[in-house]
Amino acid sequence: MNARRFLTPGRRRARCVAVSPISERTLQVLGVCAISAALLASVLPAHAAEAAPARAAVASNIVLTAAQREKLHVETLKPSTFRRTIETTGTVGFDSDQATTVLAPVSGPVSRLVVSLGAKVNAGDVLATVASPDYATAISAYRKAVTTAKNARRIADLAKELSHNNLARKEVEQAQTDAANAEADRETALAQLRSLGVDAPTIQALQENRPLEDHAGIIRSPIAGTVVEKLITPGQLLQAGTTPCFTVADLSQVWVMANIFESDLAAVEEGDPTEVVTSASPTNLPGTVDYISAIVDPSTRAIGVRVVANNPKGILKKQMYVRVLIHSRREQTGLLAPVPAVLRDDENLPFVYLANADGSFSRRRITLGGRVGDRYETTAGLTAGDQVVVEGGLFLQFLQNQ
Repeated sequence: MNARRFLTPGRRRARCVAVSPISERTLQVLGVCAISAALLASVLPAHAAEAAPARAAVASNIVLTAAQREKLHVETLKPSTFRRTIETTGTVGFDSDQATTVLAPVSGPVSRLVVSLGAKVNAGDVLATVASPDYATAISAYRKAVTTAKNARRIADLAKELSHNNLARKEVEQAQTDAANAEADRETALAQLRSLGVDAPTIQALQENRPLEDHAGIIRSPIAGTVVEKLITPGQLLQAGTTPCFTVADLSQVWVMANIFESDLAAVEEGDPTEVVTSASPTNLPGTVDYISAIVDPSTRAIGVRVVANNPKGILKKQMYVRVLIHSRREQTGLLAPVPAVLRDDENLPFVYLANADGSFSRRRITLGGRVGDRYETTAGLTAGDQVVVEGGLFLQFLQNQ
């Protein structure tokens, strides 16, 4: 039987294609394609033929024409002596040396508030009055002490005059002791009145045994400043020595609590000048590093720095967030790269373009330190003698990204 009868239609077609000779039409098409490719290669510009090698090299080096190189500005790096400026953030707080919380000196209900929030007060000014039995008791005790001291002193002086008239020496000494004790009790009662905020005219009236018009207890400001907190209301019951009533602070200067890290610690010292930057002020506010914490924050690994800053017109408010520039007084030596020379890649990492000896340009990643004026300190990636592109780096980055 003929074997061709047992081939399937698909196998028959495959066999026919495999053994069929190339047609004359196919040869003509192939010939036309070959001729077209040759003509196309002859008319393309010379740099198109070199496009593939150029793309392979562009990742490392960039070659420019003479006209393009003239538009670039290149600077040779050399070691420089400088003082760092550490930029950080901080929080404004009251100067604790010039701010205080006023506690209630007496117990009792508040009868009247004399000052309002934001009022300017001097040391000794009345802030509020209290209907206090403690105050009345202290006044009564002082009156009694004054009277007792006067009588005891009069008796002691009389005993001393009669000592030559067979008056026992023991009785004279006892009279002198009683007078001294009475005078000590009087001074103790006087100190108690002063601790309660009783003023000098009231004390003088008590010493002269004149009646007082008002027996209300008084809460006075211990320092001059501004009433920044009012913590009590009329009728509120106060507990002597424990109830906070007001906060008075001198706002002419404040504390700014800033944070630095271990890499900046060597450059910061007490006494370094600072600038506090806030959008609330058109100019930076001067200050000074007053204290560097001895403890590292375990959660942030930051070190607290206290800055005493001037606060004209009360611009800086408590709990305000500000920027702090700490100008180190310690001189350092290193390489400084111009700010325009430093670019950022897609990962926001800094790099610069360097001019090579063969006339090409290459990218190099660097590590930045602090900013010094219009330059960045470079801690890694550059060496003395490197030529960095200061102007034209963006053009090189554009070419490299094509």
